[in-house]
Amino acid sequence: MAFDKIVKGGSVATPNGLVRADIGIRGEKVAAIGSGLKSPDAEIVDAKGHIVLPGALDVHVHLELPFCGTVSSDDYRSGTRAAARGGVTTLIDFAIPYKRKRAGRDGEYETLSEAADNWHAKAEGKALIDYTFHMCITNYAEHQHQIRDMVGRGFTTFKEFMIYASEGWQSDDGAMYGTLERMRDNDAMLLVHAESAKVLDSLIARHHTKAMMKKYGARLHAMTRPNFVEFEAIQRAVTWSEVTGGSLYIVHMSTGEGCEIVKEAQAGGVPVVAETCAQYLVLDDSVFGKKDGHLYACCPQLKKPEDVDRLWEGLRSGEVSVVSTDTCTFTRRQKAMWKGDWTKIPMGMPGLETLLPLVYTEGVLKNRITIDQMVQKLCTNPAKLMGLYPRKGALEVGSDADMAIIHPKKTIKVDHAKMETNADWSPFQGRSLAGFARTTIRRGETIVDDYKVVGKAGTGTWLPRKSAGVPT
Repeated sequence: MAFDKIVKGGSVATPNGLVRADIGIRGEKVAAIGSGLKSPDAEIVDAKGHIVLPGALDVHVHLELPFCGTVSSDDYRSGTRAAARGGVTTLIDFAIPYKRKRAGRDGEYETLSEAADNWHAKAEGKALIDYTFHMCITNYAEHQHQIRDMVGRGFTTFKEFMIYASEGWQSDDGAMYGTLERMRDNDAMLLVHAESAKVLDSLIARHHTKAMMKKYGARLHAMTRPNFVEFEAIQRAVTWSEVTGGSLYIVHMSTGEGCEIVKEAQAGGVPVVAETCAQYLVLDDSVFGKKDGHLYACCPQLKKPEDVDRLWEGLRSGEVSVVSTDTCTFTRRQKAMWKGDWTKIPMGMPGLETLLPLVYTEGVLKNRITIDQMVQKLCTNPAKLMGLYPRKGALEVGSDADMAIIHPKKTIKVDHAKMETNADWSPFQGRSLAGFARTTIRRGETIVDDYKVVGKAGTGTWLPRKSAGVPT
């Protein structure tokens, strides 16, 4: 059998565990997995002493996002270069329809189709890895009738925010209920940012005084978002999923109580799954007491050490199905917009480049999860839930030849100055992490070699999908 490329001698993460094997690549696909593969003209990639993983999927990313009075600083060029260096070969961004400057015959908000076109334009000519979009529903009255057409166009995941009224994005319970009905009827899935808006707004208003801001600073970000702000909202969203039968995906879950709600719902047959993010697995809200604590502001915010522990338990036991990043990068200058008022901090952190290294180092090497579980949470589960499996998410014959080759022990110290992100800081600065990609291959093409990005911008491709949701 002739191959274009052979990855030789690595420990390959297959659906049946780690296997010492070669991988034969023809064109963009995995053509064979076995011992002693040969082909006279094939390029040889030496993987001896390394682990060969399926390319990771980061299914929660915001690139070049207008938000909090500024625009996130990683675009599709820097963001996908960062992803590739971290072993991520597929990402999913969020296409958001904004309020029009002037309402017209097409409505008060942009259509879902217009939002998709806007995000396609952001990625075109820049993306190094493959990508697709979740479609955000920012005005249910207008967008509900557009869902079926977007599914036909290849977009099968949608998102609603329970907060962010000031951005014009907020959905209420009625909108979620109706959207979940449409998810059920269109073989699609709803992603929900679950926080209780009115309670949150009330807590923010109570603390929004000059005296309290001077006394507590960035710690107010955590003080005004107690755990119930998230888990009460998760419970409501789960209720609407249960009564409609629509597939529900809780994004960036950060609380231990949220894990318990999802676990109980799954045991009762509710079609709900949850993701957490790498930062919630390795950081806690003590960072807000640091001199530069405002840099760590994100929504939902970092929680307590006991929440960190419960999220790891959820990864082991199954109620947490996916680890992503919620990458939304802002520079120090952008973060400085807060000027002591925590309500004005651009909320989000960089993370694409460190997703796999963090989960591998803090999870696998510290025996919190196995390498099989890591592959499940970073590769297989996100691909299956998002309607991309088996093209993505596994190393199998016929799948896209997406893979990350990592050394099992070699560490690299995180230094934002040496990274691909446009951020001039890192929440993980100075940590020594294993799991950075020595080699990243995307659809058969080497885009990272010897830990350096070598791929060409614009070679990533958009991924249409036919279905998405929680398996029944």
